[in-house]
Amino acid sequence: MSIRHVRTTRRAGAAALLAAALTFSLAACGDEDGKGQGQGNASSSAPTPGKEEPTKSDDGKTYPDTSTVLATFKGEKGLEMVVHEAKRDSGGFLTVTGEFKNTGGDGYSTPVQWNGLEQDVALTGRSLAAMTLTDSKEKKRYYVLRDTDNRPLTTTKYTSLIEAGEALPFFAQFPAPPNTTTEVGLTFPGFTTGTIEIS
Repeated sequence: MSIRHVRTTRRAGAAALLAAALTFSLAACGDEDGKGQGQGNASSSAPTPGKEEPTKSDDGKTYPDTSTVLATFKGEKGLEMVVHEAKRDSGGFLTVTGEFKNTGGDGYSTPVQWNGLEQDVALTGRSLAAMTLTDSKEKKRYYVLRDTDNRPLTTTKYTSLIEAGEALPFFAQFPAPPNTTTEVGLTFPGFTTGTIEIS
């Protein structure tokens, strides 16, 4: 083998070694970046330490945000209906959320009157279809919406007994009044009637 051939072979080998080293370095940097990005995504999706996750009821429904109270309606035997939010959405609906709180000393059996008087809706079982909203300004009354199978768009199949000191979260969806209406009256069997502000 000639000296010229040896030098050429050495140069080719050195170039190949250098290329391999650069490839390895770039791959290592890419892995570190990838790991950093992965950790960032994981930490952003993880709950913030000290922040409580939403509490869920026995039927898996999430409790409403209780930081705001629009109104509290008194019922019988220490039961209270606390409304936390009445919010419009872009689809032309108004969703009322809140909870029934049993402040009495005994369990409270939810009455059948909460279901409303419609026979078709009664097939759904326990619901809040009897809840209504009144827009005194426009002189209109709004009833709980129904889906295509005539089921009320409200909390259904809840427990028939609210134990003392316990709460039952609820929601009910209505057609939204005109944007000029800022508050509505709320009526529900067994509770005082009052007004709630629309957010």
